[in-house]
Amino acid sequence: MTEIPRDTLQEQTFYEQVGGEETFRRLVHRFYQGVAGDPLLRPMYPEEDLGPAEERFTLFLMQYWGGPRTYGEQRGHPRLRMRHVPFRVDRAAHDAWLSHMRVALDELGLAPEHERQLWDYLTYAAASMVNTEG
Repeated sequence: MTEIPRDTLQEQTFYEQVGGEETFRRLVHRFYQGVAGDPLLRPMYPEEDLGPAEERFTLFLMQYWGGPRTYGEQRGHPRLRMRHVPFRVDRAAHDAWLSHMRVALDELGLAPEHERQLWDYLTYAAASMVNTEG
């Protein structure tokens, strides 16, 4: 009897399709390289080291796209808007965030359909975090 590969029995998650943990770690690491030098965004990260924020964001994206549920196990429900309330997120911050994310996403070299799907989500998420006019 011939064994049927797992992938043919079950559709892969987006997380698996784009390369899993390595892809999300590369995306978020490159994004935070941009944030580290950004005078508008860097003050929104009160920790001296951006490492903990980078890890939280990586785990969140991995879980959101069908990867391990580590984020939820460690932090519970994402409550993204609530977690961002202490920070002034205006249109300029939104634009800066997306600018760094665009660079990071472009460097991944994903297939066009995956790039588009991820970018659509990221632009939606960025818009939903805006909490201040200006």
